[in-house]
Amino acid sequence: MPIIDAYFHKLIELGGSDLHLSQGQPPKIRVHGSIKPIGDEILDGPGMETMMREICDQRAWDKYAEKGDLDFAYEMDQDSRFRCNYLRQQFGFGAVFRIIPTKIASLEQLGIPQVVKEFGHLRSGLVLVTGPTGSGKSTTLAALLDYININFRRHIITIEEPIEFVHRNKRSIITQREVPIQTPSFADGLRAALREDADIVLVGEMRDLETIALALTAAETGLLVFGTLHTNNARKTVDRIVDVFPSDQQSQVRTMLAASLKGVVAQLLMKTAGGKGRVAVNEVMVSTPAVASIIREGATQKLYDVIIGGKAQGMQFMDETIWQKLRDGVVSPMEAYMKAIDKARFKGFLPPEDAALANAGGGEAKK
Repeated sequence: MPIIDAYFHKLIELGGSDLHLSQGQPPKIRVHGSIKPIGDEILDGPGMETMMREICDQRAWDKYAEKGDLDFAYEMDQDSRFRCNYLRQQFGFGAVFRIIPTKIASLEQLGIPQVVKEFGHLRSGLVLVTGPTGSGKSTTLAALLDYININFRRHIITIEEPIEFVHRNKRSIITQREVPIQTPSFADGLRAALREDADIVLVGEMRDLETIALALTAAETGLLVFGTLHTNNARKTVDRIVDVFPSDQQSQVRTMLAASLKGVVAQLLMKTAGGKGRVAVNEVMVSTPAVASIIREGATQKLYDVIIGGKAQGMQFMDETIWQKLRDGVVSPMEAYMKAIDKARFKGFLPPEDAALANAGGGEAKK
């Protein structure tokens, strides 16, 4: 049994989500959003190298030795799978591991709005699931793909770094490819998918101009493309895609995006009021003629009004969702204030000590 498995067993036992190992530091885990040490042992270089090499393919280790960064997945047993990130830090080796649930939760179990299911019924276009690192984007996309897998006969290709959720064929055929093992890059995998009789392509991360351009082209030419971006809301998502391109191409890109973008699901995870868990909150934008017109014009500030007024189409604005969670007592006033876009709306609900901290500009520290 690899030495590192003992830490993974401890992580599972304590109900944590992430394990942090850094040379020169004690091992730490994240539980319900907060990081805490597990024991006083200081990790040294030889011990770290032994642990890290034990669960890593030699080719991948050589890449890590060259680049200083590596992403892959490790399966400890049939019930325990981890997303692994190896890095270099100032004192030497470092690694972060996240538990990947082996059972794919449904959209209902995750509390994702019902309208998101409708994106699974599309035959073409671009759907983006966005949010900061650790906000559950992969979990939501896995649930959506599983919904399609159960209900439709499609060929779904996923391009991921690493493969997190392992999908079994149900009604659909699912081909999962890992960067850089089965395909050199997201762009290469997406380019190949155009020749592989795919109906749906999941791009694990749309991080560069080439990948984003290929995703737009694929969506325009009849594929349904799901992708992720590290943006917090629908407006920033549209701006981010357009801004990746040189200024002389942005008008054309806005036209392409207006035609192909079918929806944006932005997601945040918020600590629950009791501090014993986290809850997902979503902003949802569904493509309408008004949305397409705003994207073509480049007037993305108008998207707020369209989303707020689009409840009949299933749209919801992030601050409205946070407001509902606060009103229902699911999250604390401080957590709502920290995650909201319009902080002034939530400031009046802060208890005096938190309000004083917010006024002093210390809210981020408390986050």
